[in-house]
Amino acid sequence: PDGLAPKEHEALRGDEMSDGRSAVEAGWRESRYNVRATVPGTHKTIVANLFKGSCAAYTLLEMYLLSVLDELDEGHPAIEHFARRGIICKFDERAALESMGRAACTARGEVELTVCPTLACNFACPYCFQGHGRTYKPMSREVRDEVVSLAERMLDASGASRLRVTWFGGEPLLAPDVIESLSASLIRLAHGHGASYHAAIVTNGYLLDQDVADMLGRSEVSRATVTIDGLGAKHDETRPLAGGGPTFERIAANLRDLRLPFSVGIQQNVHEGNIGEMAKLRAFVKDLAEESSNRLSYFPALVSDNPAARARGCAVALLEAARTPEVAIQELAARFGPGRGHYCGAQSLYGVAIDPEGNLSKCWETVDQPQAAFGTAREWDPADPFRTATNPDNLTMFLNTASPIPDSECHGCVWLPLCVGGCPRMRLRGARRCVPFKDDPQSFVLALYERGRTPAGRQQYE
Repeated sequence: PDGLAPKEHEALRGDEMSDGRSAVEAGWRESRYNVRATVPGTHKTIVANLFKGSCAAYTLLEMYLLSVLDELDEGHPAIEHFARRGIICKFDERAALESMGRAACTARGEVELTVCPTLACNFACPYCFQGHGRTYKPMSREVRDEVVSLAERMLDASGASRLRVTWFGGEPLLAPDVIESLSASLIRLAHGHGASYHAAIVTNGYLLDQDVADMLGRSEVSRATVTIDGLGAKHDETRPLAGGGPTFERIAANLRDLRLPFSVGIQQNVHEGNIGEMAKLRAFVKDLAEESSNRLSYFPALVSDNPAARARGCAVALLEAARTPEVAIQELAARFGPGRGHYCGAQSLYGVAIDPEGNLSKCWETVDQPQAAFGTAREWDPADPFRTATNPDNLTMFLNTASPIPDSECHGCVWLPLCVGGCPRMRLRGARRCVPFKDDPQSFVLALYERGRTPAGRQQYE
């Protein structure tokens, strides 16, 4: 993550300058989306650029040159060095973010389907944003055919080069036959349209066995997300079976003993009752990966308030504001990248969530709420999206949350490329959740820098 090698510093001094314009006269200026921190115990400064998605440490000389752009010749070697990492620019980055947000609404590169084979679940997690106690009812053959027809219309309308599917629920592995048969049809469809196919699954991991894992591999699932909330009984407190009973040991055994043909992200849903488990769980996942030779990684996610959990009266205690930054920093540092202009697929015309009845929603948090649906897999056509929608308002209100953000504070905030105005569903409920480390950029930048010291992180930021 460091800046120039020592031998390059001589060139940075720029002894051979032309008599041309200064860098500022040529239009260069420091990016509005730079955040900084000092490398502990050194004179180096880390600069992370949130628009470009870069993070590197710079020497005193480099930082001095950055501060005197109005005195540097436009041909000075430092200009190309800084520009490559995005810490200087000669265009309006905020306007570019707004354009990216508008473009994301109808971006044609990818069709993204979140498919729920069933909304039933074998767990009873207190913080879940879906209703509990649903009768098992898998997606019928008729609806599966409608999903394939919908995917074909979406590929035709978009000309997309990728079809991306996320298996969701409920617990999707309650209906493995639906996943297997629908995957085969969607894979054939994608390849027939000259599109690549990518699939992931969000599962509690309890029903994994070798046959299911092999089926998911054949179905081209390349990544799974499995939630573990702590070790042993601490996990079982918030991830019990629907009828009562522990789940940790079986999930851990599945991850350890099975040959998994896909990577697994172990997500810890962090709340007041299990924040103390973070370090222990991270170490457990590391050891489990080494023992099993499976591709396992840990990441935390903050538990958020939601109406379903409140209605049950059994939601976990959320973290106090003072305790959320460390979790959010780890979560966002792990997926740091270039500014996107939009928050999620709910703001794209070509991203939909599909329930077992074939109802279409924009957000997977509303996939179990028929009143939030905007159309059906049978009738909706993205080539004529509003006239074929059964409730166009449920479609347009999500699309209209994309940039430009109708919020002056967000509009001028340095964190805009990272949070992009936050969750659109939350905004539609009249709320806004800023990044918890908004007033402590140094902690976030230091976390990025430490991550960048690994080979994967160095490649990510460069």
